[in-house]
Amino acid sequence: MALAVGLNLVFVVVEGGLGFLSNSVALIADAGHNLSDVLGLVLAWTAMFLGRRPPGARFTYGLGRSSVLAALANAVLLLLACGAIAWEAVGRLASPPAVAGATVMAVAASGIVINGLSAWLLHAGSHGDLNRRSAFIHMLGDAAVSAGVLLVGAIIVYTGWSRLDPIVSLLIVVAILASTWGLLRDSLHLSLDGVPANVNSSAVMSYLADQRGVTDVHDLHIWALSTTSVALTAHLVVPDRDAEDALLNTVTPDLKRRFHIQHATLQIERDRCEHGCEAAAEAEA
Repeated sequence: MALAVGLNLVFVVVEGGLGFLSNSVALIADAGHNLSDVLGLVLAWTAMFLGRRPPGARFTYGLGRSSVLAALANAVLLLLACGAIAWEAVGRLASPPAVAGATVMAVAASGIVINGLSAWLLHAGSHGDLNRRSAFIHMLGDAAVSAGVLLVGAIIVYTGWSRLDPIVSLLIVVAILASTWGLLRDSLHLSLDGVPANVNSSAVMSYLADQRGVTDVHDLHIWALSTTSVALTAHLVVPDRDAEDALLNTVTPDLKRRFHIQHATLQIERDRCEHGCEAAAEAEA
C-alpha cells in the first residue's frame, strides 16, 4: 500500500503538470482521477491501520468499521472527480486547443506501467476485503484509462484531431462511473448495517433453526464489523437446558467456518413467550 501511494503521488504531479503544458484535458482528467485514487489509497491504508487497533472502553468492537467508511469515501471521491472532469471536457468540446499528442502518449505509457504495478501489488488481498478491493479497482481502472489516453495521443499525432481529447475524457468518466457504482452500492450497504454480500441470512437462519434442541430462532441480526469481519446476534429458544453447552460449542465454530461470521453472540431462552410477551406488552404500553 505504501509503495502504491508513493508511485501514484509522483505520477499525479508529473501527469498533471504535463497535462497543462500539453493542453490535454484527457491527461488532466486522468491526473485528477489518479489524485482521487491517491487519497483513496491513503484512506484505505489508514483504515487498515485503525482496524488493527484492539477494542477499548469507548470502541468495544475496535475501529474496524473505518474500513467501510474508507471504501464509501473512495466512491464519493471518484464521483466528485468525474464531475470535475466532465465539466472541463464539455467546456473544451466547442473550441478544443491544440494538444501535444507525443507528450500525451509518453505520460499515458508511464501511467499504464505505474497503475498496473500498483494493481498487482494490491491484488493479493482484494477478494475478501471491500476496502482493499476498492483500492485495487481504482488502480486497475487507472491502468485501463491510461491505455485509452495513450490511444488518443497516437490518433492526435497522426490526424491532428484535437477534439478527440475531450470526447475520450467523457468516455473515461463513463468508465469510471461504471466501475464506481458497485463500490458505492456495497460500501453504502455495509455502512447501513446491511448483511454482507457473502453471507446468506436465510441460510444462517435455517442452520440455526435445524440445530438439535432449538425450537425457535428470532431477533437474528447480521452486520459488518469491518470489510473483513462479520458479526451476528440471535435469540435461540432451547427448552432443554442440557442441550445448551453442546449447542454453543458446535454453533459458534460452525458459523465461522461455514458462513465466515467471526463474532457471534447467541442468547439462549427457555420459552419463545419469554421474549415475545415482553415485546407485546411494551408495544401496548
